Amino acid sequence: MSTFKAPKGTFDLIPPFSATYLAVRDAISAPLRTSGYGYVETPGFEDVDLFARGVGESTDIVTKEMYTLTTKGGANLALRPEGTASVLRAALEANMHKAGGLPVKLWYSGSYYRYERPQKGRYRHFSQVGAEAIGAEDPALDAELIILADQAYRSLGLRQFRILLNSLGDKECRPVYREALQGFLRGLDLDEETRRRIEINPLRVLDDKRADVQQQLVGAPLLKDYLCESCKAYHAEVRELLTAAGVTFEDDEKLVRGLDYYTRTTFEFVHDGLGSQSAVGGGGRYDGLSEMIGGPALPSVGWALGVDRTVLALEAEGIELEIPAATSVFAVPLGEEARRVLFGVVTELRRAGVATDFSYGAKGLKSHMKNANRSGARYTIVAGERDLADGNVQLKDMETGEQEPVALDKLVETVTSKLA
Repeated sequence: MSTFKAPKGTFDLIPPFSATYLAVRDAISAPLRTSGYGYVETPGFEDVDLFARGVGESTDIVTKEMYTLTTKGGANLALRPEGTASVLRAALEANMHKAGGLPVKLWYSGSYYRYERPQKGRYRHFSQVGAEAIGAEDPALDAELIILADQAYRSLGLRQFRILLNSLGDKECRPVYREALQGFLRGLDLDEETRRRIEINPLRVLDDKRADVQQQLVGAPLLKDYLCESCKAYHAEVRELLTAAGVTFEDDEKLVRGLDYYTRTTFEFVHDGLGSQSAVGGGGRYDGLSEMIGGPALPSVGWALGVDRTVLALEAEGIELEIPAATSVFAVPLGEEARRVLFGVVTELRRAGVATDFSYGAKGLKSHMKNANRSGARYTIVAGERDLADGNVQLKDMETGEQEPVALDKLVETVTSKLA
């Protein structure tokens, strides 16, 4: 055994299980790739202040969960705990908002890091696929992103997820609500840390999962009662567009989400088959984030869906994705001459777009055929000295067991036609 193990709270993705993760990433990103979203990839670490300003100084992510480090040059960096701030930073740095044609529509996929108690469905290293639409304030954009996420999950066969929807208001109406909420919260029996949060960002208290806190929150002022007419109209249009598209959602007046930058539309995808860690993804509008990190006013909206959580949701519904075999053709050489010739055939097949592998290192037909069976290939090419002398190889159908001779110079054409 190796001396080293994966760090606590992390896990390795290895075949064949890793194929499911790749399939989930592809399924989530597929609707984005056909809806005008371009791929962006950002560094795994950023300036600490990017997240402190954007995600929020009072959030658990910044105060408790970020992995931080100081470089030899004295720079304070953090492993990225979420994707939105990094993607917006990249778009601003590249002046994408000045190229015209707003919104800038981007999607991304990658690993993120948070130091928290490891448990099923919650790891210190996790994978997400996300999407951001930067630079436009339009209810249709909010609805589009929710529809695309719904489409992605349904393409995977998921049906038992729910979409929770709320509005957090804007800079006009939220301060009024904030003051009313603070007045209510100050009268509760809360610990010192939570009381400090009341003064910094009282909405975060509503997101507290502790049962004793939730019991005291009964009767708390609701943001919907404080929304200005503009926010009410905006939220009503988002709801109408989702309904017209046939997307089912639930209004959740207490939905806050855990990041400070959200405004107006906020939403969460939950799956009841995952127990207490039911959220599989979510997002919302963040109209002021660009200004928080030193950019111009760029109203924006986005989401991130957890790949790990989505895989758990598939398991909860008993869904097994149809993963195509990694290898379609497997080559078995019998003898040195066959080894040389079939290696060239394998290269030709790969260049023709056929997933092909070769029996390396095995000795004897029995060992070679074990390798072929393990590969999951549909066809196996077997060649020995006698076959090559006749200008042929044997092509075996691994499903039916049938075997036929095929002329060596017609092999690539024959195999590609059979696999078509």
